[in-house]
Amino acid sequence: MLIEEAVAGAWEIEAQYVDPRGRAVRGAGGEVFELAPHVMERLASTESPQPVLAVVRMREPTVGSLGGASLVIVCDRVADPGNLGTILRSAEAAGVDGIVLLTGSVDPYNPKVVRASAGALFHVPIVADVALHELQALGLPLVGSSSHRGDAYTACDLASPFALVLGSEAHGVDDQIPIDRWISIPHAGRSESLNVAMAATVVVFEAARQRAAK
Repeated sequence: MLIEEAVAGAWEIEAQYVDPRGRAVRGAGGEVFELAPHVMERLASTESPQPVLAVVRMREPTVGSLGGASLVIVCDRVADPGNLGTILRSAEAAGVDGIVLLTGSVDPYNPKVVRASAGALFHVPIVADVALHELQALGLPLVGSSSHRGDAYTACDLASPFALVLGSEAHGVDDQIPIDRWISIPHAGRSESLNVAMAATVVVFEAARQRAAK
């Protein structure tokens, strides 16, 4: 359950709303409100909601708070909530230190992102609405993912600290971003490029493999 993941990630639960079919999450804290039958269906954004909803206080980390990170994902105008949710899941699984969302990217607290992340949202620091000039605070080389530029990702040093820059689904990485190095993911077949979430997954797991072998 997502509420349990929020608790495990030490996020502050302000309130829980409980359907007659459910029970409050123990140890979550916050005030508990018992709902009458069929009220949950009106409150929730899904057709078949879980029997417990929670209000969780959002965090507002800054780019500077990622100081010391060695692997960060930078999303440039990634708009699809399902893609961002998948990127979050892969990031947590591969040991990514944080995610930076440049201005124009989807809201990380969009309900579809939260659900698609399967709880990873509560375990990977996310800095949202970041301007281009703020990327300098990362202190990491910016490595752009491209379908046609740069060496194959498997032939690149991904064990050293870097920030992986992923472009929007429609337009790729903005030309104004000062990319230090490009990497590509060779593939066969007719497709020109991979889905942005799949590209992120491939690269960060290769980074994790190289770092484990170091």
